[in-house]
Amino acid sequence: MYYLFSISVTENYGLVYSIIDMRLNAGLGAVTQKNIQLQNFKLVDCINAVKHGNGRDWWVIFRKSGFPAFNNDFYTYLITPAGIQNVSIQSFGEQNVTNLGKITISPEGTKMVFINLNGVIELFNFDRCTGLLSNSIPIDFGVLAPPEPFYWSCEFSPDASKLFISTNSDTSYLFQYDLNAPNISASKDTLFSISNIEYALGALKRGPDEKIYLSGWYNDGFNAPYPYADSVYNMYNMNLSVINQPNNLGTLCDFQPYSFNLGGKRTYLGLPNNPEYDLQALAGSPCDTLVGIGDAPQIQQAALNVFYHTAWEKAFINASNLLGKTGKLLVYDMQGKIVHSEPLRIQNGYYTRDLSMIGKAHGVYLIVLETEQELLVKKMLIE
Repeated sequence: MYYLFSISVTENYGLVYSIIDMRLNAGLGAVTQKNIQLQNFKLVDCINAVKHGNGRDWWVIFRKSGFPAFNNDFYTYLITPAGIQNVSIQSFGEQNVTNLGKITISPEGTKMVFINLNGVIELFNFDRCTGLLSNSIPIDFGVLAPPEPFYWSCEFSPDASKLFISTNSDTSYLFQYDLNAPNISASKDTLFSISNIEYALGALKRGPDEKIYLSGWYNDGFNAPYPYADSVYNMYNMNLSVINQPNNLGTLCDFQPYSFNLGGKRTYLGLPNNPEYDLQALAGSPCDTLVGIGDAPQIQQAALNVFYHTAWEKAFINASNLLGKTGKLLVYDMQGKIVHSEPLRIQNGYYTRDLSMIGKAHGVYLIVLETEQELLVKKMLIE
């Protein structure tokens, strides 16, 4: 079972998640619950996760948007075998003033860095037992007026002694900071720059070979680069750049631009945002062992979640822990009239449906799931 968390940056803001069950579809997996909304306010377009100190549970970390009011609010969920635990909020560190940033966790999970387009770089300690941040170290305070530095991505070296920052602007840069230096800000070293509006640097990501990879995009100077035209193939979008020895300072880190060929494929600004799945328990910590693993509830109550997407005019319907195999989906208006009815099938206790509500009048509706053994009801507002 996999949780897929994402930040929604459409008109319906917030944090959503889906569940993927790899036991279905002959081992290829299937989405059993889709776009379940956990938060509905504007968030910074960044999210990350790190293993709990017990080596089993997970912390999911994200940040509230800086609009319309500046804030320094970090949000954390704990994921356990019992499900998603209540969110905790910690107001700590520098104020954020933009909707686009990046949260990156160090390989051992005990440090975290936050950057944003306005030029904030802030380093924290992270407690894997409590999910709390501490020891804020501002590396760059950022600016409130153009031209912004446009910090785009960041990554730790495998030994967590170096920090790499990419920027995305008319002139794009790759910077390195020495996190062991007495003055981290003063240790800034420019490893690479490119002053061409047609090309910009993108995401940094540490690979399984402990090298750090850097993506980028190519723009003809007139058109948005996504999707590329069939004619647009060049050295900039057919290769990733590589930091071969990221634990080393300066030129010794062996940065090689456009050196990893993608075999005929092309790159944009992104790279995968996977967490460190193999991170072990935090040995010697107060939470490095699991207690009461058998106490996790084996039987859970059926639950129905409904989220209406205004722009798409769709109802995202997700139900879990259902009994039975078949049932019926009903939609009632507030006069008690059935405005939609269809049969449903339950897979391993789950049901998910994206239901078009185009043409439906504004107002409150009841979403009803009937199975052989239960009845679940949820209100939904169209406005």
